Amino acid sequence: MSKQKAAPSRSVPNPQTTAKSRYRRGGVNERLVITTGCPSGIGPEISVRSAALAEGLPPVLVGDFGTLLEAAELVGVPRQRLVKLSALGTRMDAIAVVEAGEVLNPKDRRAGAPSKLSGRAQLAYINAGYQLVKSGGLGALVTAPVNKAVISGSGARGGARFIGHTEWLEALDGAPFSVMCFWAPKLVSSLVTTHLALSRVPRALNATWIAEVVVSTATFLRRIGQMRPKVVVCSLNPHASEAGMFGREEAEAISPGIALAVERLGKRAQVLGPLGAETAFRKAYAGEYSAVVAMYHDQATIPMKLVAFGQAVNVTLGLSIDRTSVDHGTAYDIAWQNRADITGMQSALSLAARLAQART
Repeated sequence: MSKQKAAPSRSVPNPQTTAKSRYRRGGVNERLVITTGCPSGIGPEISVRSAALAEGLPPVLVGDFGTLLEAAELVGVPRQRLVKLSALGTRMDAIAVVEAGEVLNPKDRRAGAPSKLSGRAQLAYINAGYQLVKSGGLGALVTAPVNKAVISGSGARGGARFIGHTEWLEALDGAPFSVMCFWAPKLVSSLVTTHLALSRVPRALNATWIAEVVVSTATFLRRIGQMRPKVVVCSLNPHASEAGMFGREEAEAISPGIALAVERLGKRAQVLGPLGAETAFRKAYAGEYSAVVAMYHDQATIPMKLVAFGQAVNVTLGLSIDRTSVDHGTAYDIAWQNRADITGMQSALSLAARLAQART
């Protein structure tokens, strides 16, 4: 079998030498770094269009330059506005681009048909975007949707272990933990477990980790302006287990976790629960609670997507950088048709800017 010739790849420029003080806006010498996601999905078009409309912190796109030029033409952004970061000069109307990964061919961005090459590229965008924020003093990382299965099967270094941005960025960052949190104007929810089979959730619950999620959620809320947030913690079992009738997780893990969180937070936040999820989310949406801590993925994402799909922002807590993302997927069915709604990406950019400014 002949060995396939590798496509040319790009190295990531040092943002400390390419992002000079000329980008200072509002006293913040920073940029929002947008990784453009799966080239066969809506990521390139929502990234380019949102970058073109962005106000405040200027964006830099990480992706394949040819793909982004095609996306610009699709959404009506002049192609000449896209300029490689290293050649940006003093143009304030330009959209900066950092190339990463292997050079893609048109077939690698065919709508709904991602290739192994584009799978490797998607992971390269994440890695490069993280490095730009981490080493360059740039503002925050905003990620467009990727295809987990394509990345996992692409042959990219470490890609077989990729199960999502949250877990990958935690490992890349060397962070002691990470927390998946969803923010929307009327509802905030964090997850104790994320991409885990439901059958494994009960064994994964422990008081220490539940407390960490609660404290991280309260700290996030304080960073965006809620000085004494009220966080409610969901039960795992129906009706908070009815005093042990339906399970022991509430007594053995969730309630002790709440007690630990109360001890750590003191007067900085209120923590309540465990409370049945249907009641917790209903009351939080009505404004009685600042955030809900859910025990597993769909316990949080179903109510979030019912009330805020397209507006919610996925936030990764616990990292040394700030990262936000859209709450939707690659949308292959409408990709490359200029039909994608950019509301979610704009919300992710807006929240990322708030977090970057709060950090400085």
